[in-house]
Amino acid sequence: MAITKVQPVNDTKGPIISDGLALDAPQKILIVGGCIAGFLLLIYLLDTQYISQSLLLGIGLLLGYTLFHARFGFTSAFRRMMSVGNGQAMRSHMLMLAVAVTLFAPILAYGLTFFGGPVAGYVSPVGVSLIVGSFIFGIGMQLGGGCASGTLYALGGGRSVMFVTFIFFIIGATIGAYHLPFWTEEMPAFEPYSLATSTGLGYSGAWVLSLTLFGLIAWVTLVVEKKTNAPKMAPMPSARGWKRIFRGSWPLFAAAIVLAVLNALTLMTRGQPWGITSAFTLWGSKIANVLGVDVASWGYWQGPNAALLDASIFADSTTVLNIGIIIGAFIASAAGGLFKFTQFTAGNFAASVIGGLMMGYGARLAFGCNIGAYFGGIASFSLHGYVWGIVAMAGTFLALYLRPLFGLSVPKSNDSVC
Repeated sequence: MAITKVQPVNDTKGPIISDGLALDAPQKILIVGGCIAGFLLLIYLLDTQYISQSLLLGIGLLLGYTLFHARFGFTSAFRRMMSVGNGQAMRSHMLMLAVAVTLFAPILAYGLTFFGGPVAGYVSPVGVSLIVGSFIFGIGMQLGGGCASGTLYALGGGRSVMFVTFIFFIIGATIGAYHLPFWTEEMPAFEPYSLATSTGLGYSGAWVLSLTLFGLIAWVTLVVEKKTNAPKMAPMPSARGWKRIFRGSWPLFAAAIVLAVLNALTLMTRGQPWGITSAFTLWGSKIANVLGVDVASWGYWQGPNAALLDASIFADSTTVLNIGIIIGAFIASAAGGLFKFTQFTAGNFAASVIGGLMMGYGARLAFGCNIGAYFGGIASFSLHGYVWGIVAMAGTFLALYLRPLFGLSVPKSNDSVC
């Protein structure tokens, strides 16, 4: 991203300038191309799939647009917290989760959906599979350069090395699906535990408890920041007034609210929260099936999942969401004049291969990624979401010592910004 320090001006014909940071001119041809791609896919979905798939495409577009505009990170948030004690992004996570549980509680309690049918959150077991998977994912996202959502929106922005992460993410998720029965059937685990239904608190009591926990975590990050004198996050360029919706960076807290609302809309549209990595497993398994692998015999593809192997990928709601995220991020990057294929080194290429494999494998073992397990799990009042976050943070801490081996930077306490 080209950012130049300049004096603020009000020239609306040139690059938008705000707070001394200049934005590149919008890439209008790319914006039009992205809109056409989204429109054509919408027409195809309307013609071949249920109306819910078209709505999910729209939600995916907004998710990708929001993620890119705010550079809303999970990987960077964990890294800043564990390396220098900066908790600004972590506090935006807590706001996102607070809004999410506020919206999820009545939806789950009363079964509110747009199209009828069952509605359920992500509530998964806590056991060896979760712990190993989330720890591996925590390391992988720091090496791969982004989490699951980060990989998708970086793809939309043209970050070349993320194509490597993306490919090996799919491979890792497919291998994880093959091995999953061992981890879930042979390794010990507790039954799924919900703060709402397993404790007797109900959704109202679980909501109060959740908000208390989020407030406590936010307070801890402030204490850590003060004790470590953590460097602040680097400023991002943004337009003034209403133009900020389309150009430049959004405030993290605004994006946190938007993401929570979009996740709730996803829950009401398809009956389950936002997820990402199950689609990677589907794509990889379909490719393996074409190559002659007997994917249908795997334990992962028994039962309800079996029908997905024979159906079009566009019948899979997670696939539609993922494609929407990529297109939405592409349009957002072009609107900011930021779409550009980037170069990569042998070091970050190798890190992306390893990180992608670890994220894919870890996500499958841990019942999801930073979105399905951490965001979706906690928003669904599941204990496993909190465990995922804690263990992934531990994986992040280890990865801080691994990143320099691949030429990847780690924030330092004496940095002016992080």
